[in-house]
Amino acid sequence: MAHPPSSRWQPVAPKVPEITPWFWIVKILTTAMGEATADYLAAHSLPLAAVVGFAGFGIAMWLQFRTRRYAAPAYWFAVMMVAVLGTMGADGMHIALHVPYYASTAFFSVCAAILFVVWYRTERTLSIHSIVTTRREVFYWLTIVATFALGTATGDFTAQTLGLGYFTSLVVFAVLILMPWIAYRRFGLTEVVAFWWAYVLTRPLGASMADWLGKPRSITGLGLGDGWVALVALVLIAASVWYLAAAKPDIQPAQIPTESA
Repeated sequence: MAHPPSSRWQPVAPKVPEITPWFWIVKILTTAMGEATADYLAAHSLPLAAVVGFAGFGIAMWLQFRTRRYAAPAYWFAVMMVAVLGTMGADGMHIALHVPYYASTAFFSVCAAILFVVWYRTERTLSIHSIVTTRREVFYWLTIVATFALGTATGDFTAQTLGLGYFTSLVVFAVLILMPWIAYRRFGLTEVVAFWWAYVLTRPLGASMADWLGKPRSITGLGLGDGWVALVALVLIAASVWYLAAAKPDIQPAQIPTESA
């Protein structure tokens, strides 16, 4: 039986991956790749960076929303493009508009908080196991964009405004990202809160790692170059996504949309 036009692109299964160790590995790699790629492109050509960021994001969202179930290549391509765009958004506020990092961190924190509140009030759930309608997927990706921009601004705030440098920031966020896991395992923190807490922290963690590896020694980096960091991260992401697409260890089972999950 043909689907009615209004449900043509409605999901038939969850549109995001199951949370496995592979999820966190690839997620951190995409944050590092997005940070290094955006910085490399911006250093060579701001118009090119803008074209790649916005065009890539648009293509990625088009591909992702056309799929009716989770597909590793489409999903992780979308995450990579969000990583690039999120970096450009946070950096653009600082460079073009001269917004201090503490102010952009606060701004994107408010944006993310508003999205979480509206999403929950509308759908009564923030669970990634509930991304089984187009509307929930829209909320999901809007929130992802906000958290990526927030993470970029936060990483720059700790490294530059607070003067911690990239390596110390990396260590700080590596420690902080363990806190939701500990709170979940030992103190009964809900799975949904623990997930989003850790998810937000993957961005400054990955960005700090990329900046530490790629930025010059004069500003506390190792001086490997943003281009090389982006390339290596891209190769590792491609290999990981190839494995995920072939082995399918992160496929969620089909579900019927519910009011809570």
